[in-house]
Amino acid sequence: MLALDVPTAFSDEAIAVEKLTREEIERFVDSESLGIGSALRELNRVCQDCQLPNWDGDGALAVEDASCYNAERLLRSLPWDCPLPEVGVETDGQITLDWHRSPRSTVSISITPEANLHYAALFGAYPSYGTEPFFGEVPETILSLIRRVGLNDRFQQR
Repeated sequence: MLALDVPTAFSDEAIAVEKLTREEIERFVDSESLGIGSALRELNRVCQDCQLPNWDGDGALAVEDASCYNAERLLRSLPWDCPLPEVGVETDGQITLDWHRSPRSTVSISITPEANLHYAALFGAYPSYGTEPFFGEVPETILSLIRRVGLNDRFQQR
């Protein structure tokens, strides 16, 4: 959530300026070159393609609207300088966000309809995994793993 989501202006002029500022920030966030627009479009495609049971022809569960909503909220809560993930879906219907630099430098997050973030990461021979609740901000545990994968190339993906 952007800090400007809470109205702070009182005069008509200030309200108009605040609205324009909010719209410009949204355009920046959703822009192709600097924002999360491509990841949001991929999420939308995945959610549409997998909304019915058996979307893979092998009995996969449908993606629930709540999972798509939580994934969008998570994407929008990433700091602007984080690398963008690849968006996918698992056969259990959970949305996945993956950051992958190499087979030994990778992070994967599965997002449930209940807003739980199941994560697994591998850095060399050292795995890290667990579950964090999502309350609108990326948990620091997960954010540090994402930053670790994208440490050297964080601006190349945006």
